[in-house]
Amino acid sequence: MDKKNYQPIDEETLFVVSQTFKALSDPTRIRILHLLFKKECSVTEISNSLELKQSNVSHQLRFLKQLRLVKYRREGKTLFYSHDDEHVINMLQQTIHHARHH
Repeated sequence: MDKKNYQPIDEETLFVVSQTFKALSDPTRIRILHLLFKKECSVTEISNSLELKQSNVSHQLRFLKQLRLVKYRREGKTLFYSHDDEHVINMLQQTIHHARHH
């Protein structure tokens, strides 16, 4: 890397990067993102699939939604969640592959 052309990371980008890694540091959020990578789910489906309390799932989804890592669509009274950032999903998949490789 050419030191003369080094551009430091701006504060806003630095904050978003650190928040993204914070999101991926929690096993429950990793499990939710991994499930949503495979299929779109309601809170109830996530709760049942991962054997988690719905209140915990809702709390984690709020956090992930704030970071734009998940999105939702409404069908009647039900919200269906899916992943919203291919970059983060790719990073998660690569990290899972790395962990399984060793």
